[in-house]
Amino acid sequence: MLNKRDEFLEDAIYIRGLAEKHNKMFEDSIPLIASENIMSPMAMEMLTTDFGFRYAEGLPHKRYYQGNYYVDQMEDRVTDLGRSLFRAKYVDPRPLSGTNSNMAVLYAFTKPGDLISTPSLAGGGHISSAPFGAVGFRGLRTVNYPFDVDEMNIDVDGTIKLIKKEKPKICWFGQSVFLFPTPLKELNDAFNEINAKVVYDAAHVLGLIAGKQFQDPLREGAQLLTGSTHKTLPGPQHGIIVGETSDDDWKKVQRGVFPGVLSNHHLNAMAALGITMTEHLEYGEDYSKQIIKNAQLLGGELNKYGFKVLGEKNGFTKSHTLAIDVSNQGGGKYVAEKLEKAGIILNKNLLPYDDNKKSQNPSGIRIGTQEVTRIGFKEDDIKYLAELINDIIVKNKDIEKMKQEVNEFKSKFTEIQYCFGKFKPYQYLKIYK
Repeated sequence: MLNKRDEFLEDAIYIRGLAEKHNKMFEDSIPLIASENIMSPMAMEMLTTDFGFRYAEGLPHKRYYQGNYYVDQMEDRVTDLGRSLFRAKYVDPRPLSGTNSNMAVLYAFTKPGDLISTPSLAGGGHISSAPFGAVGFRGLRTVNYPFDVDEMNIDVDGTIKLIKKEKPKICWFGQSVFLFPTPLKELNDAFNEINAKVVYDAAHVLGLIAGKQFQDPLREGAQLLTGSTHKTLPGPQHGIIVGETSDDDWKKVQRGVFPGVLSNHHLNAMAALGITMTEHLEYGEDYSKQIIKNAQLLGGELNKYGFKVLGEKNGFTKSHTLAIDVSNQGGGKYVAEKLEKAGIILNKNLLPYDDNKKSQNPSGIRIGTQEVTRIGFKEDDIKYLAELINDIIVKNKDIEKMKQEVNEFKSKFTEIQYCFGKFKPYQYLKIYK
């Protein structure tokens, strides 16, 4: 009979075993979730340091805790690296996530009852800008931009009319399905007419912006850029706010971060973010170019196989993301689950013409190429990936045989690319053996 200590040890071993199995699953699978990536070994190492056990409330050199001598130097350097990477006057690397970054900005510039304009969920908007997300938590009212399905972007003329009529306090942009740059320049006159703050949630395209391959929101009309740091920017799960705004507004942002929406700010993740930034300054442009090249090619190949890839008019995508209508192949839920059984990991997703009630069984799937690019996928690999998807979904080949084929293909990709040093992906736990 086990005593309590042995029972608890068994629980610990069980949880660790789940982590090992999870690692193995992703080692054997092709990862296409558009909101995920993997870190470099040097960045990952930071998560295991003593930074992860300490507090540093406030700003560098103005802390409420002792013991921050090296923390202050680290945060100063990470902030400077952010300014260089995003070519911006202000950077706050303290937020814990993209949503936390959004909450800080909303806390800084709005009060309950204020109106803000946002993308709709079906038009690719993120849940943090929906009434049941961070926006609702702040007690804000929302109005959604009209969406042009043919362009797979917000409708410019309709959005101008909406902004002038509704006069939102903040014009909020950025999406979870983000195929093409937001037409900020075309909307600038409307922003200026109503004197709105313009905030751009860059979570999905943060690395592409830093790699100078998508758009430059801070030079096109936005005052603030928010984001998570683990998608096209291949860093830790963390957040960031970048600004080209007045000193007074930036002070409001900093107060919105602390004490507004966080206390301590996860120093180990900030250190990992700093190392990710150094690597992106070195490799980010080449990495971003290959991400987009891979996404556009995959869209074209799937289109040839008969999949309805949205955005065809404009080349399917100018980011890492593809949106695909799989209604004729069984729907988003069916396709995503079937591909997962064969070792291809992506997600079902609402499309612009879906009712929000269809979120659990939408028409579409979403694909991102940032992680497969990170592990070395090039053009021929992308073509073969499209063939695999077609074999599984259209040709309905045996799932177990396809899973073996996927595993054999994935085993060829043995190093993380676009970073300092060489490391085999998905092997984290082996450090401790």
